[in-house]
Amino acid sequence: MARCLVTGVTGYVGGRLVPELLAAGHEVRCMARSAARLRDLPWASRTRIVEADARDPEATRAALEGVEVAYYLIHTMAQGRDFAAVDREAARSFAAAAAAAGVRRIVYLGGLSAGPTFSPHMRSRGEVADIFLDGAVPAVVLRAAVIIGSGSASFEMLRYLTERLPVMTTPRWVSSLTQPIAVRDVLRYLVVWAGLPDEVNRSFDIGGPDVLSYAGMMQGYAEIAGLPRRVIIPVPLLSPWLSSHWVGLVTPVPASIARPLVESLRGQATCHEHDIAAYVPDPPGGLIGFRQAVSLALQKIKEADVATRWSSASTPGAPSDPLPTDPDWAGGSLYVDERSIRVDAGPQALWEVIEGVGGENGWYSLPVAWRVRGLLDRLVGGVGLRRGRRDPRRLRVGDAIDFWRVEEVEPGHLLRLRAEMRLPGLAWLELSVGTEGGAGAEGGGTWYRQRALFHPHGLLGHLYWWLISPFHSWIFGRMPGNVAAAAHGRSLDAP
Repeated sequence: MARCLVTGVTGYVGGRLVPELLAAGHEVRCMARSAARLRDLPWASRTRIVEADARDPEATRAALEGVEVAYYLIHTMAQGRDFAAVDREAARSFAAAAAAAGVRRIVYLGGLSAGPTFSPHMRSRGEVADIFLDGAVPAVVLRAAVIIGSGSASFEMLRYLTERLPVMTTPRWVSSLTQPIAVRDVLRYLVVWAGLPDEVNRSFDIGGPDVLSYAGMMQGYAEIAGLPRRVIIPVPLLSPWLSSHWVGLVTPVPASIARPLVESLRGQATCHEHDIAAYVPDPPGGLIGFRQAVSLALQKIKEADVATRWSSASTPGAPSDPLPTDPDWAGGSLYVDERSIRVDAGPQALWEVIEGVGGENGWYSLPVAWRVRGLLDRLVGGVGLRRGRRDPRRLRVGDAIDFWRVEEVEPGHLLRLRAEMRLPGLAWLELSVGTEGGAGAEGGGTWYRQRALFHPHGLLGHLYWWLISPFHSWIFGRMPGNVAAAAHGRSLDAP
């Protein structure tokens, strides 16, 4: 097994590569400008973390000492005239430090694009690739186009544009052909090169089995996500600058990131060779296609696994899952109504109230409003409130509570309910018991915490949330105080 160093570990690919290398039995060292940013990651304790800036030759050489394979996953996404110079300086410094430290291979993940429409960022990635290929240490450059996986900036732009715009006027770049690749296949290629022959020094095009236009990817995403077919009207007037601000307006992807992504889509980005198969054979079932890659990226939402999908403390189960290091705008839209209140009762009394919600016990907030919501749900073919509860005091996973389904029960701590009413999206309600400090400690005691979460499905889902937000504030805003009062009353009644 190889001693590996990974740069860019706070980025999309780097954060997913580290656990894959560890799982393959490699020894992993992580290089970052700030070690504190990696401290709380699930795999941090299994790696050695070193602080270094790739533009600092001495610090980089020290970080690379004893390393056999170095993964270079750094690219400046900033705008302005100097970003390419920064990229060249960092690459030259890293290449020289790797040679001085006796590294036997550099692996670089670059971009796949061709033709006179090269964007400045794609040209910069090509320059970095040439620096490594011309250096003293053998290098493998993997050139990829759009990477499909939750958290990938390219995929997130595709996700938000498709979900939020059922009808859109688009620039000509939506007709450009590209060859997307699943993040799982990218990581498989990266990991395998840690143990392949040292003498290989060249670039490889990597892509999935499908060649699609950007418009084709949007239509494919819509179909997989269960959205109506999108109406796409190409227009020749939108420049990359205007397009990036348009993307920044209708999606949470920052315009500073959207612009290089848009510019890279102006030219064709398809593979011209598949020579990598001579070194890394395709898996028995073949490379992951676009549709399967999108399905994997959306899988956690479909499984309604809120804890894994949106908790900042989560450990992903697959490379296509989100990571804590992904940007806040990644992972799809999620609306959250979160509230908490200190309770003048013990944790057990509060938990008994939480476990008893619904059915004859009600929802501790405006019973008439809940009955009206149940009637509206029945009018559109939903289950309404008629199901009640199996048991008035105890719950187990899978139980129905009115128009909710129990998705998780952690006795004494957490109840998570998934909505089964008719909605243009997925919804959950979490009720939990928290304790802070200790007996007599300021700010301590028992706390009730409540989270309502909604993942919208298409534009209708976003409109639904904004239309009902005032009512949610009214209904969910009253629940904490009433639950706290009920828990206090229960504690007084206890023998």
